[in-house]
Order: sequence, then C-alpha cells, then structure tokens
Amino acid sequence: MRDLFEIAAAYLLILVVIWSPHGTQHWLYWVGFAFIIGSSLLRRDLLARSGLGLRGLLPSLWIVIAALTLAAFAVLVARDVGTYHPLYSPPPFLIHVSGYVIWAFLQQFILQAYVLLRLLRLKLPPRWAVVVAAVMFMCAHIPNPVLMPLTLVWGLISCVLFLRYRNLYTLGLAHGILGICIAVTVPNAIQHHMRVGLGYMHYHPHHVQHIEQRPS
Repeated sequence: MRDLFEIAAAYLLILVVIWSPHGTQHWLYWVGFAFIIGSSLLRRDLLARSGLGLRGLLPSLWIVIAALTLAAFAVLVARDVGTYHPLYSPPPFLIHVSGYVIWAFLQQFILQAYVLLRLLRLKLPPRWAVVVAAVMFMCAHIPNPVLMPLTLVWGLISCVLFLRYRNLYTLGLAHGILGICIAVTVPNAIQHHMRVGLGYMHYHPHHVQHIEQRPS
C-alpha cells in the first residue's frame, strides 16, 4: 500500500504542476520535488538500488555514444530538409543547457528509481512494469504531439536499460542529448519549445519572439 500510495501521490503532484497556471507552478513544483525526494530518502536504499551508484556506469556508456550518434544524424537530416534552428535559450546558454540535462536526469530518476522500482515491488511482472511506467511517462507529456510518442519509446527503452545496468547517469545524459536534439531539429511551431500541459496550450510564438528580442 505504501508503494501504491507513493506512486499515485507523486504522479498526481506531477500532473497538477503540469496543468497549473504559470504563477502557481513554481511552488507546486517544489512541493512535488520535496515529496519525491523525501519519500525516496525514507527508503534507506537510495544509493544501492536506485541507480545512483557507479554500478553499470562503464558498461552502459555505449548508451551515451548511441545518443550522440543519433543526435548528430538527426541534425544533419534537419539541416538538409531545412528544419534545423538555434536552441531557444535565455542567456547564459551553457547554464540553460546544463539545467536541462539536470532536469533530464531528474526525469529518469522519477521514471525508473521512483515509479519502476515501486511497480516491481507491487509484484507486477517486469515487462508490464516497464509498459506501465512508460505509458505514465508519455501521459505526463500530453498534449505535445512530438514528445508523446517519443517519450513512450524512450520510456520503454530506458526502463529496459535501467533493469539491465541499474545506472541513471548514462540514461540521464542520453535523455539530455536527445532532448536538445529534438529542440533544435523539430520546428518550434510544432514542439512549442518542448512544453507540455498548460504551457503547451498557452504557447504564443509572437509573444516568445518579442521576449527574445527585448534588450536585456
């Protein structure tokens, strides 16, 4: 019951954050963050079981290499078809990119170390635990038509890889690489600066362009 409660409560908090107005998202985000981290720390097995140790790091480095290769290929194709564009990034650029990579790592922690492991403790067969976790991951990206199918595929693949290697660092880095790749190869008019939920619905390109061109 504890595992079921934690999954339901954490997922509900995530959905509330995604579908809340911009003014309330910030403090709701920290409520959800505190709940997920706090309930994880209470498990007392955070490092050993949750993929935060060095176990599987070297054998899983090929995942990062594969992500870089796929991203490079996608950029070349996007340049050829004319969809490549600069990354939407408030200055400074490097802080924005590194912040996204950290956010990608946190998403992998929630997906695998929080949701997937608890589904397995609920005695769900591994293949079904992977499917349920991936579908939950996809639903957290509604209604973005680009991110929904891609997160379903990545959710399935990354959960399988997590069960094999038990390492979140390579998965988080690969997620960050692929996310930035999507951001620069898919037109902003479609992916709305990688927004989901209410942020996707309220995306206004002319307003964003005005903010980007406003002198600092």
